[in-house]
Amino acid sequence: MILSKSDLQRYLELDRRALGIRRAKRPPLTGYRVWKFQVALRKHEYYANTGRSLFGRIMKKFWGAVHEIYGVRLGFSIPINVFGPGLRINHYGLIVVNPKARVGAFCDIHQGVNIGEGFGKDEVPEIGDHVYIGPGAKIYGRIRIADRTAVGANAVVNRSFERPDTTIAGVPARQVADRGNPYEH
Repeated sequence: MILSKSDLQRYLELDRRALGIRRAKRPPLTGYRVWKFQVALRKHEYYANTGRSLFGRIMKKFWGAVHEIYGVRLGFSIPINVFGPGLRINHYGLIVVNPKARVGAFCDIHQGVNIGEGFGKDEVPEIGDHVYIGPGAKIYGRIRIADRTAVGANAVVNRSFERPDTTIAGVPARQVADRGNPYEH
């Protein structure tokens, strides 16, 4: 959670590195769409968590609108305060995340992913650090995915995988290898 200006700078720097963008300067007017979305997401988080003054409340509304616009354009429904630092969104395309879900640092996520709620209230996933989520994966329910886990393409994860450094895949998901995220930052 971003609670200070230094947190915001750290999150943005780690997100930029995760995306492989070399420059720390302002992105060009065209290109870097995912990076621009992530900047809007992180600034919206910052002002939502810290913006108590009139200026802070105005900036929260502004960055909330920018976050929403980029999200609609790119197909992302990613709420604030869900992902830790070092988020890497590989492609634009449909990504839906429940606002109550929690995802750790250095998540590598592809298009077509749904991280959602189970049948009851507050039945949302908790995903560890350095997790790779392949294209089309569905993760739902009150489950936990351990650190350094790779979730295969089109996997349906509806139960917990507590052992770190594993690969899970299939419908329903099961452990298929003892190697975790191959792209760990």
